[in-house]
Amino acid sequence: EMIRRRCLLATPLLVTLPESARAQSWPTRPIRFVVPFAAGAGILDIMARILAQHLTEALGQQVVVDNKPGAGGNVGAEIVAKAAPDGYTMLIANQAMLVSPFLFAQMGYDPLKDLLPVTMINSAPLMVVVHPALPVKSFAELVAYSKANPGKLNYGSGGIGSTPFLAVESLKSVTGLDATHVPYKGGAPALADLVAGQLAFMVENVPGTLPLVKDGKLRALAVTSAKRVALVPDLPTLQEAGVAGYEMIGWNGLFVPAGTPRDIVAKLHDASAKVLRRPDVIEQLAKLGAESVGNPQPEFAAFVQAETDRWGRIIRDKGIKPE
Repeated sequence: EMIRRRCLLATPLLVTLPESARAQSWPTRPIRFVVPFAAGAGILDIMARILAQHLTEALGQQVVVDNKPGAGGNVGAEIVAKAAPDGYTMLIANQAMLVSPFLFAQMGYDPLKDLLPVTMINSAPLMVVVHPALPVKSFAELVAYSKANPGKLNYGSGGIGSTPFLAVESLKSVTGLDATHVPYKGGAPALADLVAGQLAFMVENVPGTLPLVKDGKLRALAVTSAKRVALVPDLPTLQEAGVAGYEMIGWNGLFVPAGTPRDIVAKLHDASAKVLRRPDVIEQLAKLGAESVGNPQPEFAAFVQAETDRWGRIIRDKGIKPE
């Protein structure tokens, strides 16, 4: 399969139209939008559905969301990495995919080599939330309590390498927070266990946590962004809560198989960026505590490289191994 694909990639001009003609006619059939997590599993799935709906209108072809969960997002990412680079298969992904090579011994693909970043869809801050029974009212109190009760606090995340996992592990390095990780299949089941009192705290995206905070099922301590979040203006940032220089945003981005013709990538980028600039889409995302992005392709590619370097360093320094 690999050899066959290499041959196809090596001789594109013999078998296909020139790039410009191909991009003008693209797309002529439905596009598969792979989501590497379960349906309804947090902001990533929601973002994919919002974008798919609007791209269907913009491109004049059905953009079909296809949930392919498993292996911390690697099942879905590998499907796209190995798909034909023809503009008919795309992926939504985040930090988790970039850190996978540092965490999994056996990877069927290389995120930096086999996938091409198109644009960042959104960024979203995370929120530090605790079970209301935990006797802490601020992040400083949480750290102090964890040190006074070593080995007692546990936290959940959507698995090794997920953004919430990375957020807590980097907080542990800078604050000495004492906590044990419990991996789940996604953020939603972990939050359910936190509400049920099986976990002590979590750092999870605002769309997932805010409704539970509003219902009094969880207590919010801080947000991870550099600026306060408009939806919860009273909540301090972690920097304000005493963690100097700390910033962590969740993000979701659009990727296609490496080798996808440049003209098609440009067309997909422009259609996506246009959708993400629409006032109704910006408002829809703001209600979820997310910011619409749609940045230029080279800028997003540079960001992906920088994120990979940043998290690779943290994982190596902390000696984090797959659980």
